[in-house]
Amino acid sequence: MHPRLQREQKTVDLMIELYCKEQHKSTDELCLDCQKLKDYAHLRLEKCPYQEKKTTCANCPTHCYQKSMREKIREVMRYAGPRMLKHHPVLAVLHVMDRFRKPTPIKKNRN
Repeated sequence: MHPRLQREQKTVDLMIELYCKEQHKSTDELCLDCQKLKDYAHLRLEKCPYQEKKTTCANCPTHCYQKSMREKIREVMRYAGPRMLKHHPVLAVLHVMDRFRKPTPIKKNRN
């Protein structure tokens, strides 16, 4: 996996862990719902057509998350995003900078 995607995956993991710990009072492991969301986010990142050239998912022209999962990840991001500055400031700043990336257009086969 490209280092850019590894960083994105780590950022999402930390956000979900922070959210679960503080909202669901989990201690050692994620609750079942948060673990499902984490697994789903990993799958979406692996299958992202833009790969290392991607912007943040919120700014992506291709919405690949199912509606229910999109709502859950938005809730996590709204809660954990601002708190990441305190817990993981470097990743938080890099994530904000990723918002300004423009994804490379996907070339479609015309055969």
